[in-house]
Amino acid sequence: MSSKTPKDTHVVMSELVLPNDTNTLGNLMGGRLMHYMDIAAAIASQKHCNCPVVTASVDNVSFNNPIKLGNLLTIEAKLTRAFNTSMEVYLRVWGEDLSAQYKYLSNHAYMTFVALDPNGRPRKVPEIVPETDEEIKMYEGALRRRQVRLILGGKMKPEDAGELRALFVKD
Repeated sequence: MSSKTPKDTHVVMSELVLPNDTNTLGNLMGGRLMHYMDIAAAIASQKHCNCPVVTASVDNVSFNNPIKLGNLLTIEAKLTRAFNTSMEVYLRVWGEDLSAQYKYLSNHAYMTFVALDPNGRPRKVPEIVPETDEEIKMYEGALRRRQVRLILGGKMKPEDAGELRALFVKD
């Protein structure tokens, strides 16, 4: 199982926001956006592990700027880190008014996916090797984000959280 780089997992997905995708204010519905984000992140994960994946978690999706009817939605996704069977994916979502030639950041998020073997059980994934300074920073932060997810999900005790321990436990 050979290692890969974040650029090997990079995905860019675009969709035109149509009337059926919007709410009564003419903005892309949050659920529809999350649907597209889930697809882009799953593709990035599958490019890394070359097998089926399932969504394990979605971290704090904040909707900073709405994407309007008729605008272009573009999602960029790539892995930040691979653990044993799980992978963290970072997504950035852009809106673009093509007529006005104006592109803006709508939101960003982290999602976690788990690789599956042919029996539907978690499967080991290849290592990911960051190359740029930004990729290294994201890679290092991924361990802290993972520990927070595990604590909040009740799968890790705060005292076992390594470098986060001081945030949760008084010595």
